[in-house]
Amino acid sequence: MQETDGKYMFGVVKVGDKGQIVIPKDARNIYGIKPGDTLMLLGDQKGLAMLKTDIFQAIIDQAMEGLTK
Repeated sequence: MQETDGKYMFGVVKVGDKGQIVIPKDARNIYGIKPGDTLMLLGDQKGLAMLKTDIFQAIIDQAMEGLTK
């Protein structure tokens, strides 16, 4: 794992026959990803990104709070 200014390079993962990947242990530890957690997969023309759904939900809750005031 390489880190520069809070940005990480965890290495390369291989997609299995069922389309599954293994998230490297360092990444799971840093981001607190545990078995059973739900991740959201986002993408655009440049690539993909994952984030824990509880983080995404917190962002949505904060945005909605601003709308209800």
